[in-house]
Amino acid sequence: MFRRLEENNTLAGGGYVVHNNEQRFIRGQALLTGVQDLSEIVLRREADGSPILLRDVAETQIAPMTRQGAVTRDGRGEAVTGLVMMLIGENSREVVEAVKERLETLKKALPDGVTIEITYDRAALIGRTLKTVVTNLIEGGGLVILVLLVMLGSFRAGLITALAIPLSMLFATNLMLATGVTASLMSLGAIDFGLIVDSSVIMIENCLMRLGHNDGSKSRLDIIRDAAIEVRKPTMFGELIIAIVYLPILALQGTEGKLFRPMALTVLFALFGSLVLSMTFMPALASIALPKHIDEKDVWLVRIIKRIYEPLVTRSIRHPLVTTLIAVSVFVTSLPIGYHLGAEFMPRLEEGDLLIEAVRLPTASLEDSIEMSTRIEKELLAFPEVRTVFCKTGRPEIANDVMGVHQTDVWVLLKPHHDWPKHKPRDELIGEMSEVLNSRVPGVAFGFTQPIEMRVDELVAGVKADVAVLLYGDDMTVLGQKAKEIERVLREIPGAVDVKADYQANLSTLRIEPKRDALARYGVDAARVMNVVSSLGGREVGVIFEGRSRFPILVRIPEEWRRNQSRLEQLPVAESGGKPIPLSELATLTLEETPPSVEHESLRRRTFISANVRGRDVASFVEEAQRTVAAKVSLSPGYELRWGGDFENLLSASRRLLLITPVVLLLIFLLLHMTFHSARLGLLIFLAVPMAASGGVFALAARGMPFSIAAGVGFIALFGVAVLNGLVWVSSAEQLRQSGNALSVVTRTTALSRLRPVLMTALVASLGFLPMALSNSDGAEMQRPLATVVIGGLVTSTLLTSLVVPAIYPWFVPKGTATDA
Repeated sequence: MFRRLEENNTLAGGGYVVHNNEQRFIRGQALLTGVQDLSEIVLRREADGSPILLRDVAETQIAPMTRQGAVTRDGRGEAVTGLVMMLIGENSREVVEAVKERLETLKKALPDGVTIEITYDRAALIGRTLKTVVTNLIEGGGLVILVLLVMLGSFRAGLITALAIPLSMLFATNLMLATGVTASLMSLGAIDFGLIVDSSVIMIENCLMRLGHNDGSKSRLDIIRDAAIEVRKPTMFGELIIAIVYLPILALQGTEGKLFRPMALTVLFALFGSLVLSMTFMPALASIALPKHIDEKDVWLVRIIKRIYEPLVTRSIRHPLVTTLIAVSVFVTSLPIGYHLGAEFMPRLEEGDLLIEAVRLPTASLEDSIEMSTRIEKELLAFPEVRTVFCKTGRPEIANDVMGVHQTDVWVLLKPHHDWPKHKPRDELIGEMSEVLNSRVPGVAFGFTQPIEMRVDELVAGVKADVAVLLYGDDMTVLGQKAKEIERVLREIPGAVDVKADYQANLSTLRIEPKRDALARYGVDAARVMNVVSSLGGREVGVIFEGRSRFPILVRIPEEWRRNQSRLEQLPVAESGGKPIPLSELATLTLEETPPSVEHESLRRRTFISANVRGRDVASFVEEAQRTVAAKVSLSPGYELRWGGDFENLLSASRRLLLITPVVLLLIFLLLHMTFHSARLGLLIFLAVPMAASGGVFALAARGMPFSIAAGVGFIALFGVAVLNGLVWVSSAEQLRQSGNALSVVTRTTALSRLRPVLMTALVASLGFLPMALSNSDGAEMQRPLATVVIGGLVTSTLLTSLVVPAIYPWFVPKGTATDA
């Protein structure tokens, strides 16, 4: 039958012939066109010449393919879904918009009663996160400009300095376009307008101060030129230090590299534009636009601050040892606090939707899974926060995701937060849903995640969860037993939710194995037996074309024979002496238990236990889980445990940060040494780094945030910003000291004269990040740790520059050059 079907459904080419000097191509076409053609195929002829047709021995009909998946929605029954796959390197927002335009065209060609509706749209999340970024940038820019106008005491000076913001961003966006960096939550999420205007603030502030002290002996242009040259070196090296600390971020690999490289590039582009503007545009514009007559008095806010600051700095200078001990105690106190912060890979981005993984026993049928998914949808739609629910069970014919019919992805699309009856945290909503589903839908294991988060987790470790315990070995029975033991242990650990072992139960499998001796006795090949086996599910023997559509031709044993093992055994496989040989004569049929799937990694069998973490950080959870599993679960030789998921990303990124951070610190110190040609002065400014780190740790602890890679990048950025004020302060002090002033005069004079630029640079940098640190809108979770670290670190580093550096500066003056009176 297989052979006759294949031989009667063919095409052939016969080349061409020349007729009247023209080519005539020859094509042979013996394609089947439908059920009637199939029924008339001659299988063989009897001795009397009568043909045996296909219809004489088989029923020919149009039937559905064996289904491996289904989609249901909102408890109303089955639906059809389509998935748009984006090519690597494309812009997701542009692709989504192009798809929407194409869908509008397709809707016009749909038959009556058929509609296309977009269920999940990633562009909505992109739009919300970009709105958060833009809002934070506008608010941060507004705060920075307000500080400039108030602290500089001159509307013109504040406006000139504020121009650095749009011009630097214009510079950065042009370079982003040239290098293919798109505007996104991560690329724009670390832009701080305070950092961008720092160099311009120092330049314009010094011009104002010198113009205010002008006694008429120099022309206006000469004063501005000298003021620009005076701060040129610390300004340039300060910007270079801030820029250099971002360079090692470009060395991050994997997921963290894809997240933070665009951010580092955007900041570097903006800083480069800011540096160029501060050296060229700002002095030129200052010479034109600054007021001709400037009052030497400080603005009212600086005068108030100085009244408080002057006695404090005087005491610090008189008691340098006490001041140093206080600073050291602050740093030492931060060490145990930092150790107990906990850690996670990245803050969880609130996507606005949920994805629930529902898993039944591997023996579940597709029909039962459809009934279960409909029940789940009805239960979830009872929540007022839910907009729509659809379930994808199993896999489609063109599988982009390998899933069995016992596995269902439940997509829960939520309403906007302002439409909820009352505000509640995401974890609270998940807890309520979990309680309802576990109590009302028995026999199903549920795991809660988010659409994009699930896909990232699955790509990293092949598991749709925060933590994956990967168990390697050879014996699937042992792997299954140990997986269940580990599952029980993990359930006891605080913070563990949605814990489940992948290997839950075996499948009942009918194994058909040829008898070699019987095959030899009857002279039958094993392939004949395997043809019968393949016919149980459907053996494809050709294709029927209807226009552009293609329909496979399948030979399948009738269902009543497939269901009954005793009838299966009687299936004829071949004949001998004119008598049929049944399957039971040529093969052994054994009903046995087999694993539902066998996964491999690095040429080894593996299974996994997955868990989500709520109410605590991932690092401390895994640390406790590793200790507990090691104590309670014993593994035989040849079996190995590995911890994956988000924790694996955290380890990889942390190791790279441990390599990058010393490089960053070394580069900072080398630049400081190059600035002053003195290791002692470089070390004095470098003290801002540990003090800034202390402030970052205190800020994270105060807000209950664990350490994350976003916070780690914040610390790296903070180190560059922290030394800028110290650099400006020491540069001014060195100019006074080299002019022959006594050290006591130098420290006091510099402390008071540099208070305004120190406060301004710290305020604009911290206030520029303030909206990011306080924002609760979509996408702010990724910005919050970074902004929190920078703001907290700037507080302590500014106190160091204002109080500690003046007190200990005489200790670090290069030997043989100090003077005092």
